Amino acid sequence: MTGAVSQPVTSRRVFYIPGYDPIPPRRYRELYRREGAAQADISGHKITLGPPQIDHGGFGWHVSALIEGQRVEAEVEVLVWSDIVRGSMAQGIAATYGQLVRTAWTYIRSGALGRLMRLRKGPVIAALYPIGMLLLQLAVALAVARGAGALLARGGVPGLGWLGLAAVWPVLAWFRRLDGRLYAYYLMHDYAFAARWGGANPPALDARLAEFTDRIAGALRSDVDEVLVVGHSSGAHLAVSALADLIRAGQVPADGPALAFLSLGQVVPMMSFLPGADRLRGDLAFLSASDRLTWVDVTAPGDGCSFALCDPVAVSGVAPPDKRWPLVISAAFTQTLSPERWAALRWRFFRLHFQYLCAFDRPGDYDYFRITAGPRTLGARFAGRKPSASRIETPLSPHRSIRA
Repeated sequence: MTGAVSQPVTSRRVFYIPGYDPIPPRRYRELYRREGAAQADISGHKITLGPPQIDHGGFGWHVSALIEGQRVEAEVEVLVWSDIVRGSMAQGIAATYGQLVRTAWTYIRSGALGRLMRLRKGPVIAALYPIGMLLLQLAVALAVARGAGALLARGGVPGLGWLGLAAVWPVLAWFRRLDGRLYAYYLMHDYAFAARWGGANPPALDARLAEFTDRIAGALRSDVDEVLVVGHSSGAHLAVSALADLIRAGQVPADGPALAFLSLGQVVPMMSFLPGADRLRGDLAFLSASDRLTWVDVTAPGDGCSFALCDPVAVSGVAPPDKRWPLVISAAFTQTLSPERWAALRWRFFRLHFQYLCAFDRPGDYDYFRITAGPRTLGARFAGRKPSASRIETPLSPHRSIRA
């Protein structure tokens, strides 16, 4: 089967791959519970969550739904890599400033930064934000130290002015305690995680992804109607590699469930534009021409943290002549959220980056809960849907080598 099969779905396996997030995966279960209930009230769905009914060895939950007049059972599993994220964030203040220098140099020296700025300014500003904020914090700390030194010097004790430098560290430590509001350290660790390996995944993450890929392969051998892989934010590029590996290995049976891929709020160019991303670029090229799945890419210009409406294959410069995926569409926040809801969210950038997983009070054809728990495959739901007219397909990556 391919993702375009139109037969009704009564059972589905959903594999969710989150982005760079240190919070345990129960966050995603509770988000699904809360936002699913909100969407049900708006759209007339009935959605009930319960414990997993399949012993898959990971973290997940079961969904029973009545949507569009049909009952559907869905099993959701999350790729847990929050422990790897937390390990990468276990950096002291000095080490984080070292990451700042190395990460900035990686993106500048490789030519990636200049090319990314020609795509979308929003995510580039988001990438530059932690650098600017951390440098501002350092400037404030040095200013406080200078003031303290001047006060000590005016105290009449010769040679004590230099002790003002002791104020630098406490000021920086105070700023770090505020990072739950400022996100400077969090975002710096995020971009450093991508830059450290030049666009490749660290070995620990590759090993975790291989295990998850095996579980997806097992689902494709089961009797469900659809296997849906969802990749959010940086989880989108992980999903690309997992699915490319599955298809190359011949693990997508022709008579098995429909296979579908939903990428949400993707930031693929932050990785694919780096010199070491030859595996990812090869996976993008391969997946974009495959007839074994349906791939729908959903972003929104209102999400300043994603490369909105940027075709991740085309802008990476690896689109093959027979390219068919992804179907690039917009979640159109300004239309699918009421003016009141949009006004409440428009400046909450981090929250908007998760809106794809949340309820819309004026839903259009994109509805996360219809897709994950509704009675139609992803291919059937978007059959005949035209891509966004304002999508960006200009090949801009400075590095286009691929690993077949």
